Amino acid sequence: MTEPRMAIMPITLLWAVDVYGRVYSLSTAGQRWERADDMLLELKRVTAGKGRCWGIGCDHHVYLNMMPSETPIRYREETYENQRWNPVDSFTDTLLPTDRWPWSDVTGMNPQPLHSFELPSRSWEWEGDWYVDQSCGDPSQTGGWEYAVDFPANFSPDKKWNSCVRRRRWIRYRRYIAQGTWAKIPLDSPKKPPLPLCDISCGGWEMSDQSGRYPYLWGVSQQGQVWFREGIHPRVPEGSSWEEVEVPKEVAQLSAGPGDLLWALVWDGNLLVRTGLSLDSPTGTSWVEVESPGKEVEALHVAVGVSVVWVVTKDYKVWFRRGVNSHNPCGSGWISIGGEMMMVDVGLNDQVWAVGEDRGLYFRMGVTPSEPSGSGWIPVSAQWGNSKEVIRPSGQLTEASQGSVLSCTDSDSELGPPDPQNSTDDTPVLEAAAPSVVPLGAADAPAPPLKTEDTPSASQHDAPKPFIPASDSFINSLVSDRDKTSTPQTSIAEVPQEEVEELSPVPILPTPEVVTQDVPWMNVDLEGAEAARSAQAAGLSLGHSSAAATYALGTLETSQGVGEEDGPVWTWISGGGCDVDASSQISWLSPTEIYCACHLCGCLSRLSVPLSGPLTSSLSLTPVQSAAWSEQQQQQQEHREEISKKPLERSNSVWVRKGGLRWWRDWKPQRWVDVGVALEQSTKSDGRKDSIFFVYYTQYDEKKHLHVFINEVTALVPVLRDCHYAFAVYTAQRTKQRWPLVLAAHSEKDMNDWLGLLSDCCCECRGITGPPSRQALWSTTSKGDIMVHEPSFSLEAAAHTLSCDLMFWRQVPGHLRCVESNSLGLVWGIGWDGTAWVYSGRNGQQPTPGDAAQMHQQTDVRSVNVYENQRWNPMTGYTDKGLPTDRPMWSDESGLKECTKGNTHPPSPQWSWVSEWAVDYSVPGGTDKEGWQYAADFPVTFHGHKTMKDFVRRRRWTRKCKLTLRGPWQQVPPIPLSDISLMPCLAQSRMEQVPVWALSDKGDVLCRLGVSPQNPAGSSWLHVGTDQPFKSISIGGANQVWAIAKDGAVFYRGSVSPQNPAGECWYHIPSPPRQTLRQLSVGRTSVFAVDENSNLWYRQGLTPSYPQGSAWELISNNVTKVSVGPLDQVWIIADGVPGFPAETPGAVCHRLGLGPMQPKGQSWDYGVGGGWEHISVRGNSAEAPRAPHSAPAGPPRSPLPPRPPTQVNGNAVGV
Repeated sequence: MTEPRMAIMPITLLWAVDVYGRVYSLSTAGQRWERADDMLLELKRVTAGKGRCWGIGCDHHVYLNMMPSETPIRYREETYENQRWNPVDSFTDTLLPTDRWPWSDVTGMNPQPLHSFELPSRSWEWEGDWYVDQSCGDPSQTGGWEYAVDFPANFSPDKKWNSCVRRRRWIRYRRYIAQGTWAKIPLDSPKKPPLPLCDISCGGWEMSDQSGRYPYLWGVSQQGQVWFREGIHPRVPEGSSWEEVEVPKEVAQLSAGPGDLLWALVWDGNLLVRTGLSLDSPTGTSWVEVESPGKEVEALHVAVGVSVVWVVTKDYKVWFRRGVNSHNPCGSGWISIGGEMMMVDVGLNDQVWAVGEDRGLYFRMGVTPSEPSGSGWIPVSAQWGNSKEVIRPSGQLTEASQGSVLSCTDSDSELGPPDPQNSTDDTPVLEAAAPSVVPLGAADAPAPPLKTEDTPSASQHDAPKPFIPASDSFINSLVSDRDKTSTPQTSIAEVPQEEVEELSPVPILPTPEVVTQDVPWMNVDLEGAEAARSAQAAGLSLGHSSAAATYALGTLETSQGVGEEDGPVWTWISGGGCDVDASSQISWLSPTEIYCACHLCGCLSRLSVPLSGPLTSSLSLTPVQSAAWSEQQQQQQEHREEISKKPLERSNSVWVRKGGLRWWRDWKPQRWVDVGVALEQSTKSDGRKDSIFFVYYTQYDEKKHLHVFINEVTALVPVLRDCHYAFAVYTAQRTKQRWPLVLAAHSEKDMNDWLGLLSDCCCECRGITGPPSRQALWSTTSKGDIMVHEPSFSLEAAAHTLSCDLMFWRQVPGHLRCVESNSLGLVWGIGWDGTAWVYSGRNGQQPTPGDAAQMHQQTDVRSVNVYENQRWNPMTGYTDKGLPTDRPMWSDESGLKECTKGNTHPPSPQWSWVSEWAVDYSVPGGTDKEGWQYAADFPVTFHGHKTMKDFVRRRRWTRKCKLTLRGPWQQVPPIPLSDISLMPCLAQSRMEQVPVWALSDKGDVLCRLGVSPQNPAGSSWLHVGTDQPFKSISIGGANQVWAIAKDGAVFYRGSVSPQNPAGECWYHIPSPPRQTLRQLSVGRTSVFAVDENSNLWYRQGLTPSYPQGSAWELISNNVTKVSVGPLDQVWIIADGVPGFPAETPGAVCHRLGLGPMQPKGQSWDYGVGGGWEHISVRGNSAEAPRAPHSAPAGPPRSPLPPRPPTQVNGNAVGV
C-alpha cells in the first residue's frame, strides 16, 4: 500500500518596501527578509505577480525583477531579405517601385535592415550574429530561400519556372540577463510615453492560462491618468509600450486582480470599477463609480483579487466588498472588518496582506473561498538582516525574568483543577503550547492541553524569588540575562483577552531554562485584575479561575517604530507572487501560545503577546514603581464589587472613578480614539494613598491599556485641539519627550469633572491644600488658563537645583492673558480684553467657610482674525486667484494655514461668538478706506497705501467671542490695561503700600495708589505723563521703574520713592544696536529685556549710584517673555525647545548658574511646554537656609569704617 504523496508547495516570495525605499523579499521556504542586492535601489511601491515583481523608483522609473529560472528568457529577432528576378542579373535586391522593401518584416510593410535592430535595454544581450534560417527545404540546395510568383503570394522552397521573387529569413537571438535583479524599464517608445507614475498594479494573468506568464500591468500617473502596458509576453517580460486609458476623473491609485477585476481610487475618495475586461479587450470598455465605504470618510487605498475587494479609508478602517464576481464587478455592499491598516494587498488565492498603522506587516487569517473575509489578523514575523533578530517580540522567559514580567491573578472563567501532587501556589510555570494559529477576534476555541510527560514535579522552595528590573527599561530587564546557547525560540501568539478558554487539568511544571526575546508589554485589563483579586480573596480554587496576566507599566519612553532598531519600518507590501492559503504551513505565519504560572498567586495564565514589532508605545517600569505596584496588588485582599455606572464608588480601601474619553493616540498616525478611563486610589495600612490613572483602548481586536502614576503627574493643562474639550497630562518623562497624554471629554462638564478629580488626587499625594502660597509661581497658557507652582527652597538653590520637568503645576479658576505677583500675596492679572483683575483668594492662609464668597463671575472677550489675500493680474486687477506658490486666499496671519470665515471657530468650545465678521481697520501699518494693506509680494511688510510695485494685498477680518466663568478674581475698573507690574520684595518685607505700575491699552503710564495686602485692589489710578505711548513696564527692587515705548525706545523713571510714587522724569536709555525691544523685567539688581527677534538682553553696569546701567549684552535667543524675581532669578517663556520643532511654541524655562558673581547665568533648563504664554516668578523669594557661621575673632581687617545698613524694599537689610 503506497502512502499518499504530500503536495510540495512551490517556493514563492513576499515583497515589501520600508519607508527608506529599501526593497525586501521573504521566501515561503525561508525565515529571513532578504534585501535587494542593489544597495542604491530605492522604490516607492511594488506589485508582484507570478515569478515577477514590478516597482516604481524614487526616480519615477518603472523597474522589473524577474525570478531566476532554469529556462532562460530568449527572444528571436527576424527579418526577411527580399529579391526579384530580372533577365539580366537574375535574382537581385533591385526591386520594383511597387514591391516591398529589400529588408522587411514578414508582411513586407515595414523596412527592417540588419543594422536597424538594437537591444531594447541593458537587460538584454545578443547571443550571436545574424544567420539564415535553413529550415526551408534542403539547406545545401536552397540556401534558405523561398520562392513565389510575386509578392505577397504563397512561398515555397521549390523553385519553378515562374518564380519571379524569393525571400529568406535571417534570425538573431537576444537573451534576458537581468533575472534576479531590478532592471529599469525603458520609457522611450514610438508611442507617447506616460508622465511620471505614482502607482502600478500587476494582474490579469488568469484571463489567459493562469500561468502568470501573460500578466497585465496598469499604471497611474501623477496627473491622474491611467496607463496600460502593452506587449508583455513570456519572451518579452518588459512589454513594449504604454497605452493611455481614458478615465472620467483623476485617479490616485488602482489595483488589478488576477482575473477580470480592476478598481481605481479617485482623488475625491470614491472608487471606479472597470467593466468589460476580457482576453480580447484587456483594457476594458467603461468605468462605473462606487461610493466610499464611509459617508464622511474618504477611501485611502483599494486592493482586489479574483472575486474580492478590500478598501482602507482615511481613518484606517478596513472594509470588505461583498457580492463581487465577474458578472458583478461592482459588488453589492460594504462590510466593516476589524483592524486599523494603512494599506492592504490581495495576493494569490485571495489572501490578504496589510501594513498596519504601526508600520508592521500583517496577514489575514482564515481566508477561504467560503469565508473570503477571513477571521483575524496575525503579524508577519521573520528575521531580517544578517542578525538572528526576528521582527516580532516573541520567545521564552528566563527564570530571572518571570518574576518581573507577570503579576498573575485569577479571573472569572474556569480552569481544570490542578494536580495536588505536582503543584504549589508559588511555583512558576512556563511552557509553550502546541503551535496553533490564534486569530485576533476569532471565535473561541479549546486550547491544546499542556504536555506533562517526563516532567519532574517542582517544590515550593524551587520557585524563583520576585525579580525587580535593575534598569529603567522593562524590555532590557527581560533580555539582560539572555542565554544565546539555549533552546530555540518559541513563538507567542497574540490572543484577545476576552477569549477565555477551558483548559484540561494541568499540573504545575518547573520552569525550563530557555532563551528570551524582547517581549513588549501585554494587554492588561484593570477590571479583570480586580475580579481576579476578588476571586483570590474569596478563596476560590484554581479550578474556578482563569488566566489573566497583568503587570505594571511606567512612564512613557520615546516610541520606537518597527525598523528603527528592531527592523524595517514598512510602508508597502505585495503578496501577488506569494503562493499561500489558509492551510499553508509557513514558519513566519505560525504563532504559538505560552502559558505561565505566577509565583505570587499560583495561577495559570496565558500570555497574549503580539508577534510583530511594538504595537503600542514603548513603556518602562522603574524598580520603585514595580515594587510599589506589586505591594499594592498584594495588599488588596478584600473582595471588590463590580463597578457600577456611578461616578464614584467606594469598596473598602479602594475607590474607582470610571468613564469614557477620547485619546490623542501616542503613535503615528496620530488621531482621536475612543477610550475608557479609570482612576483607582488605594489606601495603605499606614494611611498613605496611591492613585493610578488607566487609559483603556483596543488595537487590532486586542484590549490594551497604559497608565500613569498620579504621584508622577506634573501638570494637568487644558489645551486647544480640534475644538475638543481637551486636556494634557504631563509627567517628568513626558515633559522631557514633549509628548503629553492628551485626552478629550464629550462636554465641558465632563472635562472639568475629570480635571478637578485628577488635580485633587495630585494635590493630595503631594500634600498641597488650600489656595496658592505667597511664594507661588504664576503662569498663563495661550488658552488663558492660570497655572500655579508651589516652589521649594531647592528651586533656586545654587547646587542640586530642582529640575524644571519635575515642577508640579496646578490650575487656578479663571481666565487671563497675563498675571503678576509679589511675595506679599498680591496677584494682579489682565484679560484678553484688557480688563484688570485682582486675586481675591486668601494666599498663604488656610481656607475658611467664607471662601466660597470669594468666587466672582469673570468674563473675557477676545478677537479672532482671518486674512483675505489677493494678487493683482493685468487682466482683472486684484483677484483671489493667486499663484500656485502663494498662500491660501483666506489664511491666518502667517499665511501657512488656510482659515476662512466659514471654518474658523472660537478658540475653544467654552467661547461663544458675540459679533459678526467685520473688516478691521486698526491693523498695524495702516489700511486704506476698504481695509486693504499692500505689499510687493507675500510675505513682505504691508503698508496702508498702494504703489506701482504692489502686486499683493490683504485685509484683516475680525470677530469677537466671549467667555464667562467663575473664579477668585475681582474686577478693577474702569481702565483697560495692556501691561502691569508689582514691585518684588523679600518675604520678610513690610510695606504699607505696594507700588503697582501699569499701562493702559492706549499706552498711557499709570500708577496704582492704595495697594496693600489688606486692600489688594487699591483705591485709584495716578496718571504719569509721557511723550509717547508705552508697551511694556516693570518695577524692580528699590523702586526702579523701567519701560519700553511702542517705538522700542527704553526709559528709566527717576526719583520714584514711597513718598513720591510717580517719580519725577523719564531718562532715555539707548536700545541694543539695530534691535527693537518689546518687553522687559526688573529684579532686585538686574534688568533683562526681550526684543522683537526673540533675543534676550542683559543690562550691564547697574549700580545704586548709576541705576541706568552702561550697556546691553546679548544672552540668548528663542525667548518670548522674561520674568526676573526678587532674588534676581530669571525665568522665560521659550519660543520652542531645541530638538522638538513640532511642539507648539511656549515652554517654561529656568536660567541656571545665576549668582552674585554670575548675574547672567550659564544655561537653560526646559520645563513644561506647548502653548504657555506668560510666567511670573516675582513672588518667589524663598531662599535656601544658610548655615550660620561665627564672626572672626579680633578687630576687622578692613580699614574702612562699617557702612550703615541700606533700606531695600521697605526693610533695613545689610548690603
